[in-house]
Amino acid sequence: MQKNKLSIVIPVYNEAPALPLLHEALCSVCASFPKTEVLYIDDGSTDGSAEALRTIAKNDPHAKIIVFGRNYGQTAAIRAGIEQATGDIIIPMDSDLENDPHDIPLLVQKLEEGYDVVSGWRQDRWHDSFFTRKLPSLFANWLISSVTGVHLHDYGCTLKAYRRSVIAGVPLYGEMHRFIPAHAARHGAKVTEVPVHYRPRPFGRTNYGLSRTFRVLLDLLIIRFLDRYMDRPIHFFGGIGFLLFFLGILAGLSAVALRLFIGLHLVQTPLPLLSVFLILMGINMIMMGVLSEMLMRTYYETKDTKPYRIKETVNL
Repeated sequence: MQKNKLSIVIPVYNEAPALPLLHEALCSVCASFPKTEVLYIDDGSTDGSAEALRTIAKNDPHAKIIVFGRNYGQTAAIRAGIEQATGDIIIPMDSDLENDPHDIPLLVQKLEEGYDVVSGWRQDRWHDSFFTRKLPSLFANWLISSVTGVHLHDYGCTLKAYRRSVIAGVPLYGEMHRFIPAHAARHGAKVTEVPVHYRPRPFGRTNYGLSRTFRVLLDLLIIRFLDRYMDRPIHFFGGIGFLLFFLGILAGLSAVALRLFIGLHLVQTPLPLLSVFLILMGINMIMMGVLSEMLMRTYYETKDTKPYRIKETVNL
């Protein structure tokens, strides 16, 4: 595995004091890997992080710097790093010193066992904030695991190791970087996780807030849709449409039954209005599914995009 080149991708946002310590630790760890590059992506920092990174790159040719014009978010920074990386193994990690660089050999060793994705599982985190941080984290990881079918204890851990073949071309936007293991597993990748060290950040404060939690949940909904219905949206919209249509017919029949057997006039119950509303919504959802099918067919046919990914060929 040491014959492979490592690309360590590190998004940076206002972490100037931590960067020299982080790079020093990375240099000591990566000395055992002959071919290594470290890509720092400054995501519109305002505290002098870009200048600190330029100093690091001046003294170390293995350090490569990408500076954004403004803050685009962690996922965009990771995507830029992956697109510029040249290594066979790509390892994203945080820049705030919460991830321990000394865990990198452990992740690489796990890849050597035949896995395609190795995710870090931070230990002893938020033991003093069970109800405010740990319990919501446990619920979020359970929910993501249940929806995606890829069971990991710590989707939020940035420290992961990927074979380039499974991460190249993965669409990244929103907060999608945390769902890469699920996306890779969908295409046949072998995914596992290993316990890694967690260290409280020594400088500044966390950039994570409650708003990010809501964005992650919305992205999870997108992941679910793309995973199950990307190639057949009519099944998603049509299924909901037929359900609404059936409920509308049921509401209408109930209104008629009440009029015939109880004598309750149609204007005395909301069922007729509800019936019309549900039937119209059902028809709209079915037509939306038809339009989505037309869009997907146009997408695949005009771009010559295929709904599959080939893992290996022999004598082709």
